[in-house]
Amino acid sequence: MVIVMSKNIIVKELNQTPIEDLDIEVVERKGIGHPDSISDGIAESVSVALCNLYLDNFGQVLHHNTDEVQITAGESNPKFGGGEILKPIDFLLTGRGVSEVDGKKLAVDRVAIEAAKKYLSENIINLNVESDAVVECKIGHGSGDLVDVFKREGGNKVISSNDTSFGVGYAPYSDTENLVLKTEELLNSRAFKKKYPGVGEDIKVMGLREGNDISLTVGAAFVSKYINDIEEYKALRSELKNQVVNLSEKLTSRNVEVYVNTADDDSKTDESGYYLTVTGTSAEMGDDGSVGRGNRANGLITPNRPMSMEATSGKNPINHVGKIYNVLSYEMANDIVKNIEGVQQINIMLLSQIGQPIDNPKAASTAIIVEDGYKFDEVSKKVESAIDGWLDNISDITEKVVAGKARTF
Repeated sequence: MVIVMSKNIIVKELNQTPIEDLDIEVVERKGIGHPDSISDGIAESVSVALCNLYLDNFGQVLHHNTDEVQITAGESNPKFGGGEILKPIDFLLTGRGVSEVDGKKLAVDRVAIEAAKKYLSENIINLNVESDAVVECKIGHGSGDLVDVFKREGGNKVISSNDTSFGVGYAPYSDTENLVLKTEELLNSRAFKKKYPGVGEDIKVMGLREGNDISLTVGAAFVSKYINDIEEYKALRSELKNQVVNLSEKLTSRNVEVYVNTADDDSKTDESGYYLTVTGTSAEMGDDGSVGRGNRANGLITPNRPMSMEATSGKNPINHVGKIYNVLSYEMANDIVKNIEGVQQINIMLLSQIGQPIDNPKAASTAIIVEDGYKFDEVSKKVESAIDGWLDNISDITEKVVAGKARTF
């Protein structure tokens, strides 16, 4: 059954096996110190900084996109108890931004570089930004005016989509998805870093569920200056595994097996056999990074779910539907599952049409699996109403993004 409502909202039954009942499920998360995630984080931080620069000067966000951050890896020589950076990591900021309005010039490059360095200092805590990183800004400059910015004549016209594109979301997270996400968040939490400073931020978690059995493969860059020898390394590796096992027991009743740094060669008697870094990220020693190559807007890479290939981080939060619709669809999906009884699983796809109002997509296609004991017609009407309400208040997403409170990777 399909129900078509106003605002091109389509609600239909999802005719597929619920995610938890699939035989195989694969889920990945690239942690905040992975080079691709660092690129995402910098891109979004620069965008937020430019949003606030424009708001402070003109009371509105001007056109910009900073979603082309590129990381070129450095070179390092990690040693137990020490180590050094031999060649700094290069961070290139590109994209477009308004740098002049009605004759008033703005320090776009300075603001962008400061935002990037601040992000690195706060999130890659063992990286010396001044000596071990080179941040270069090549953001293209443009001029604008306050009448036709984003085609908002009079301040009342609804923003038009900048592209024909789509965003997707789903809810709820499966056991495997939740476990993968929470594992990385635990290992990169401030409390964990305080207790185990030898664990860096470059953490990748790969989850595989086969029936009722979940295996987690964790790759974690260790920080060499906090680890004096191989025995200390092995002890920390074992403790990290124990911490993840303990977490899994709280999050799922399924069988979970945890593997940590499986590329280590325990037959080695020096640093060459182990995942050691000076700074806690592999960007120091050969791994490059780019925006959009890692986590989707919900923080995960999920081949068993609908996904968009759009790079969300760094795009402007006013009319770039590649950003707005991906963030919005996940907000919608999770809100609906939380607040509407009878929705077992929901997929949402929002399709824009260039030049058309962003609050009235070409299609808001929604597919739901209804829990036993509930009628599709009754549940679908509530779902349609919730989506309609979210679209009416789509500017809330922009405000959340500008405030730096929306997940984009």
